[in-house]
Amino acid sequence: MTPIGTFYGDAVYKYDAPRQGRLFAGHPGRIELQPGMNFETALRDLDGFERIWVIFLFHENEGWRPTTRPPVPPKGKDRVGTFASRSPYRPNPIGLSCVRLLKVEGLTLYVDEADLLNGTPVLDIKPYIPMADAFPDAKAGWVEEQVGELWTVEMSAEFAEQNRWIAEHSAFDLESFAQVQLSRGNFSKDVFDSSRRRLAVDENSKTGVLAYRTFRIHFSYDETARKVLLLRVSSGYSEADLAPGAEDKYGDKQLHRDFIAKF
Repeated sequence: MTPIGTFYGDAVYKYDAPRQGRLFAGHPGRIELQPGMNFETALRDLDGFERIWVIFLFHENEGWRPTTRPPVPPKGKDRVGTFASRSPYRPNPIGLSCVRLLKVEGLTLYVDEADLLNGTPVLDIKPYIPMADAFPDAKAGWVEEQVGELWTVEMSAEFAEQNRWIAEHSAFDLESFAQVQLSRGNFSKDVFDSSRRRLAVDENSKTGVLAYRTFRIHFSYDETARKVLLLRVSSGYSEADLAPGAEDKYGDKQLHRDFIAKF
């Protein structure tokens, strides 16, 4: 198979991608199709569809696993079979996502609610047809056995101000990332599963730190109320990391210097 185009969006690293595209509303991206293939004609009549299926490649994954540990496992289980999951580690690294279509301009499709990484190769596009594709009464297997509840994620005034400044000076959205990562519990070890990378929790103080790229999100939590409060943001760089002449692998150290000077 040959990709017909490429997806471009905000999610650059694997941990940026939401668990489901509909949890990433408000983060528009675009699919740019290859020129010289008569895809302009193939896109004819797609305007008017609110959603489309995007078939794509998990281009950053290697190998596959027969079982997977989903973000929210069924009660009493730690892993489920890969074919009973949405795991990206599959025998053939093919993904399927139902995204919101905003508009079509030439060879570019503007979309929202996509759970694809920036640079994802796109294999095919099909219209979503509710009459044929929606089965709201269908049984969902082990997913129906989940017993957890959503946690409420709120922001302090300090976090809101810092998040707003970062959003104005970069493409980062720390609040949306925290919502995705902290609002849904892992019900074998709860929402703050210590095996999850980039998350550290102090059970005595009921506080934690969630890493988002090179920033750190500090939060507190209340297990009884099932509530998370985003407290503040800090830089993940040390003073030595930000010294003049230090390597800038991710190209964001000036952003951190400005952030520290501001806050």
